[in-house]
Amino acid sequence: MADLYSNLAGISSPNPFWLASAPPTNSGYQVQRAFEAGWGGAVWKTLGEPIINSTSRFAAVHFNGQRVAGFNNIELISDRPLETNLREIEETKKRFPDHAIVASLMVEPKQEKWHEIVKKVEAVGVDGLELNFGCPHGMAERGMGAASGQVPELVQKQTEWVKEVAQTPVIVKLTPNITDITVTAESAVQGGADAISLINTINSLAGVDIHSWQTVPNVDGLGTHGGYCGPAVKPIALHMLGDCARNPQVTVPISGIGGIANWQNAVEFLLMGATNVQVCTAAMHHGFRIVEDMIDGLSTYLDDKGLSSVRDLTGKSVQRYSDWGNVNLNHQVVASIHTDVCINCNKCHISCEDTAHQCIERFVDEKGAPYLKVNEDECVGCNLCSIVCPVDGAIDMVVKENGLPPMSWNDRQSSMASMKSPQS
Repeated sequence: MADLYSNLAGISSPNPFWLASAPPTNSGYQVQRAFEAGWGGAVWKTLGEPIINSTSRFAAVHFNGQRVAGFNNIELISDRPLETNLREIEETKKRFPDHAIVASLMVEPKQEKWHEIVKKVEAVGVDGLELNFGCPHGMAERGMGAASGQVPELVQKQTEWVKEVAQTPVIVKLTPNITDITVTAESAVQGGADAISLINTINSLAGVDIHSWQTVPNVDGLGTHGGYCGPAVKPIALHMLGDCARNPQVTVPISGIGGIANWQNAVEFLLMGATNVQVCTAAMHHGFRIVEDMIDGLSTYLDDKGLSSVRDLTGKSVQRYSDWGNVNLNHQVVASIHTDVCINCNKCHISCEDTAHQCIERFVDEKGAPYLKVNEDECVGCNLCSIVCPVDGAIDMVVKENGLPPMSWNDRQSSMASMKSPQS
């Protein structure tokens, strides 16, 4: 059986599945239940100055019959007294010494504030600290969270302040509400971060009730933007994770967050450079016991791949993730429709005819049965037909050999530039 032991910048856990800092880690009772269910670690719900949360505070986006395709919240950090949280952290760590407990922290961007809270939480035995520079609402209006996380200089400076007194590893949690997340990732590293985590939630409005005209959610008739997470954000998180993992200036391990709902999603994040993963929305949707399937699925996957450790997965796909200018423009694929599997719903024909390249043609065989065929000379290999097809195995995208050598846009530009250069 493969070894699932995980170590993020010196923070060890029996497996790579952690609960993210969020409602599921709001109390010792919850974190202890999570550890009993099998979670390897937990990032305690963010601690800081006393706040007041609103009601209501959650909303969801349901899509095509799927509940909670996306999740929106306007909740702030812990509204429980710091002393209560610290007492429960200490109790939980004593009961589960082999599980990782990381304290998420957020205070004003003042050196003395950071020093004070770091010393308090480390005194109760946490395994590490996570600096919350990502909360997009409520705290940002107070100069914290994303308001700090969007300013590289503040990310670096506050990380430096924490590292001045911290005795445990420091993780910097980054906001996705920024043009280029690698800039703040580099700032965190320059500030001395031992690891980074990403992504935090994305600025969002879950919806508008077309009958009452109220925003969703709303508090006594007034709505506000919140943080978006859940399965819908996974592609955004993977992109930002990949950008950081392939950045040579980001030299620290990464904890991956964003839409992870099953073991397959976790594998994607590990392959794209994460050392471990953090989960929130899926646990809120289905409960703590989903980690059992995650552990079993990951373990079986590693065994099937002949890998002895989960650590063997980290970063294996990073070298395959690049800029558009490096892709081979001479590579050619075309659609192939298997008539024995096709149910003739015509979804592919309609999509191609109306919105793509008009390369799927309709025919009738000698028995009068309709069938579809791809005109390969017109097919550009866009994948749309295979995406809209409701039947697995009915349409494949196959490589068409064209005899052309590999050529990227960057290769082309370089070649053109050399031809224009004056002869020496």
